[in-house]
Amino acid sequence: MTLSELLQILEGSTEISFQLPDGRLVPRHFHVTEVAKLRKEFIDCGGKMRTEDKISLQLWEEQDYDHRLHPDKLVHILKLSQDRLGLEDKQIVVEYQGESISTYDLDYEEGKGFLLLTKQTACLARESCAIPIAQSKSNFCAPESSCC
Repeated sequence: MTLSELLQILEGSTEISFQLPDGRLVPRHFHVTEVAKLRKEFIDCGGKMRTEDKISLQLWEEQDYDHRLHPDKLVHILKLSQDRLGLEDKQIVVEYQGESISTYDLDYEEGKGFLLLTKQTACLARESCAIPIAQSKSNFCAPESSCC
């Protein structure tokens, strides 16, 4: 989900809920404690330089049961972040702490609210690794392929 998609959904909503991959809901008294512009510069296993830009929302919960984040307040926070951070319309990831801090992709489903989706890794240089597509979900990397 991109920032513009999130804003569009929020502007037509009366409440916000986030569902974890296991079906549990993030407690209703969560706060958005951080909006961040993320830039990741890296080299893939084939030696190609890559850049990835995203927006991160950090959800936090505490024993403050009297305050709920309403959609209009989150819209305000996001628009302020657009202005101050120069946010572009990038993909959103969500950080949330269960047993440890996890990062999720974000989606939305009518009737369920926002869905926190488990992130997956992938080989970005498949042509360099010579890994057959059927084996790509394993951790196998042939020593002679020079992808590891």
